[in-house]
Amino acid sequence: MFGVVPKTLWSKTQPVDELNRIAAGLNCFVIEDGSQRILVETGGGVRHDERARERMGMPDPPRIQESLAAQGFEPESIDIVVNTHLHWDHAGGNTVDQNGRVLPALPNARYVVQRGELDHAREQHPRDAVSYRPVNYEPLIEGGRMSVMDGDGDIAPGIDVRVAPGHNRNMTVVTVRSGGKTWCHLADLVMYAAQVTPTWVTAFDLFPLEAIDNKTRILGQAAAEDWWCSFAHDPKVAFAKIEIQEGKWRVHQCLI
Repeated sequence: MFGVVPKTLWSKTQPVDELNRIAAGLNCFVIEDGSQRILVETGGGVRHDERARERMGMPDPPRIQESLAAQGFEPESIDIVVNTHLHWDHAGGNTVDQNGRVLPALPNARYVVQRGELDHAREQHPRDAVSYRPVNYEPLIEGGRMSVMDGDGDIAPGIDVRVAPGHNRNMTVVTVRSGGKTWCHLADLVMYAAQVTPTWVTAFDLFPLEAIDNKTRILGQAAAEDWWCSFAHDPKVAFAKIEIQEGKWRVHQCLI
């Protein structure tokens, strides 16, 4: 998760267990704009065999419908689902198995993803094929429930997605502007709040140099314009602001 960054540095904020594992969230967000509800990501889903659950320390993974309902959002109330990319830990809750069929987990939602990301997922490249599970997106394409975008664009008024290569070629970040404030969900461009230093990239990033460039650009804008930011896998920090002091990047005003 922290690539070539020495463990002596990152373990100060992310302690490890006896198997050298760190805690990770599968963070999803609901946006309400007064007329519709938009869900960003659907988490890891429940299609994991016993060995995988044991390996990841995830004995009872939550279902997205249950997670939503626990926060007061009925699954039927979600109008749009944004998948920043199609890795299983971001899109695993897209669909459910029911009576021998694969159905949308959010029955009234339109799912949105980048065309380039779908194309890459279908390539099943040896480098990252393990991250892509067709059951999470192909049934939605076949059923006309998933829309594909070609590059940056608006999801709804004040809500847009921007392609930010680095983790992979077509991952997007989500930006919401309302009431003079901005929130940016950084997805896997910045998995943990501790990774706001641009050079702290992960071993999973297919294009680490582009990740550094895009982190520098987007986080620089976030710091200059006082944005709130969120991270894909931080289990502790829900939202934070970014600041740069004497060339050092850090988070502040963290909401936990």
